[in-house]
Amino acid sequence: MTHPRPGNALTRMVRQIGADTAYVIIGFPIALAGLIVTFPLFALGVGTLVTVIGLPIMVAALIVARGFADLERLRLPAVTHRAAPRPRYRHAREGSGFWRRVFASLRDGQGWLDLMHAFFGWIVNTVSFVFTVTWWAVALGGLTSAIWARYIPDGANDQDLNDLLGLPDRLSDRVGLYTVLGAFFLITLPLVVRITAVIRAQFARALLTGIAEVQNRISGLEQQRDSAVSAEATALRRLERDIHDGPQQRLVRLAMDLGRARQQLEINPEAARATIDEALGQTRETLDELRALSRGIAPPILADRGLPSALAALASRSTVPVALSVPEDLGRLAPILENTAYFLVAEALTNLAKHSQAQAGAVYLGRAEGRLTVAILDDGIGGAHLSKGHGLTGLADRVRAAGGTLHVTSPAGGPTEIRAELPCE
Repeated sequence: MTHPRPGNALTRMVRQIGADTAYVIIGFPIALAGLIVTFPLFALGVGTLVTVIGLPIMVAALIVARGFADLERLRLPAVTHRAAPRPRYRHAREGSGFWRRVFASLRDGQGWLDLMHAFFGWIVNTVSFVFTVTWWAVALGGLTSAIWARYIPDGANDQDLNDLLGLPDRLSDRVGLYTVLGAFFLITLPLVVRITAVIRAQFARALLTGIAEVQNRISGLEQQRDSAVSAEATALRRLERDIHDGPQQRLVRLAMDLGRARQQLEINPEAARATIDEALGQTRETLDELRALSRGIAPPILADRGLPSALAALASRSTVPVALSVPEDLGRLAPILENTAYFLVAEALTNLAKHSQAQAGAVYLGRAEGRLTVAILDDGIGGAHLSKGHGLTGLADRVRAAGGTLHVTSPAGGPTEIRAELPCE
């Protein structure tokens, strides 16, 4: 197990200080420019509302504010370390007239939030700018005071910080005090700069990306719902096909055999006995197939003893040797997670046995940072993918329905890795 070196943490801290400082300092003139451009334009539009020209001017102010908002969204990830999605703005239909487009822009709530950011963002940015510049100035000025302090005029009536604090006013005393202050501000610089940058970024994120995040969340939930419906539909179609091709055909043959045996009872008892024995064999095979199908629906061992035991049973039944690695402290998970992981491994092992020509396989489960990782590997010929018509069809939908992601790496010639990441917080 590798451990991060101290130098890496120091490098990351220095880079973050630089990113936070640049974000605040560059953002200050941008915020002032946004206010200087948008406020007069919007005020002009409000003042001319009594005329027809006022509404287009207000729309122009909203469009300009949108441009400054897009610029801010580009700068946010450096501080927040997360994507800043652009919301979907309201637009009139194609071919709409001028006034319909004007009113579509005026009805767009995100446009007004952009304008609020342009109007009030400079206040937060000014406070952040003052703290950031002050901490940098005192830190750098104090630590370099031994170089420049001797060149500062010190008249008889001048009062220095030493005088105000009641300390001796010799050059060495002044340099010592400045150096101590510089060291204190340098030590606290990462924290202060980070706080000021985060406050500024959170203010911008709340106004500029809040609606977009909600929109993306809704879209994600819709995709998750569609994936769940698709996965269940695929599972039902597969179950219907398996029942039709297996147990149903055997039951039809069993009924025919029993009918033939009834006719043979009086004429040829020995032939009837042989037919009944054959029917009993068909019954056992049908029961075996039904048990296999029931394991594919909801295996009792999964509900009773949990995912590790269910996966161990799957691995033991595989015709290809499969190594299983499960954390000892995995514990019980949410039913949807256990079902998803079980069906993923079951389908992957089925494809491994049928198509991979592998000599060995492995199943790995890991849990860390609120994520459950399920990986199935084999040393076969590769070529597996999630396209329609292949054995892995429907697995991506099932994983997505549980809020996870599925990746398949299977180059020609192998090896193959099927990896799912599922949220388990």
